[in-house]
Amino acid sequence: MANRHLKWLMLSPALLFVGAMIIFPLLFTLNLSATDAFGAVNAGADHIGLRNFADAFGDHRRFWPAVWRTIGFTVSAVLLETIFGLALAMLMRRAFRGIRWVRTILIIPLLATPVAIGILWLLILDPTTGIANHLLGALGVPPQEFLGSVRASLPTLVLIDVWQWTPMMTLLLLAGLSTLSEEPEEAASMDGANAWQRFRYVVLPMLGPTLTTALVLRAVDGLKTFDIIYATKGAGGGSSFEAETLNVYAYGLTFDYQEYGLAAAVLVLFTLFIIGVVLVLRRRSARSAA
Repeated sequence: MANRHLKWLMLSPALLFVGAMIIFPLLFTLNLSATDAFGAVNAGADHIGLRNFADAFGDHRRFWPAVWRTIGFTVSAVLLETIFGLALAMLMRRAFRGIRWVRTILIIPLLATPVAIGILWLLILDPTTGIANHLLGALGVPPQEFLGSVRASLPTLVLIDVWQWTPMMTLLLLAGLSTLSEEPEEAASMDGANAWQRFRYVVLPMLGPTLTTALVLRAVDGLKTFDIIYATKGAGGGSSFEAETLNVYAYGLTFDYQEYGLAAAVLVLFTLFIIGVVLVLRRRSARSAA
């Protein structure tokens, strides 16, 4: 009996520690979301039930726009990263001269922190001194307000995110491609299938589990994006909240307005939303596999 339960005994300290680090913050946030805490977390606060959630759902000025921006940002970024990542993975699937250099260059964006990436692109896209506008000027294009424009800010942030995280998607999909058997593809080629047909009907279905895992990882990470947005746009995602996502909105409620109860409610809703996205992607993956 001791031998049978030894593994759980050895794992119990780590499990208890991880469980405490996850369960306590969740319970604390849930409790805080049901209070009118303002100004200080440890100040006296009254329980107000679900009023904070009702206030969040009724906020059509900042909450709902932040929701749609979060969805739009994540869908656009993950879709482009998947397309470019899959294309690069297919190109690097076969060894060629210089492939080691290509792989080394490919992971460079992953080496820097998101804040450093944000500051780097803030300098590159500066409307007066940035190299991007100098290059556009050489082509006769007038200077552009990439991150200073209300309309262009979010698409620009999507492209920055794509630049940073496409290499990770490429590496994940390349690892998945390396595990696939070549026999089905060779059989399809002998049957007269062209390159696109082999990719569409042979490679892509076999790559499904890896592709789903990569999508889930990037979707969750994309929904939580905060560093790049805050580093480039500052508090509120800009003066007109043009790049404010749910993460940035919750941060502003907490540290700028000190509305801790409402911020906790927004974070609870955000967590439930992320869990829902993961469950939907997993269910669709299971249906496709069946």
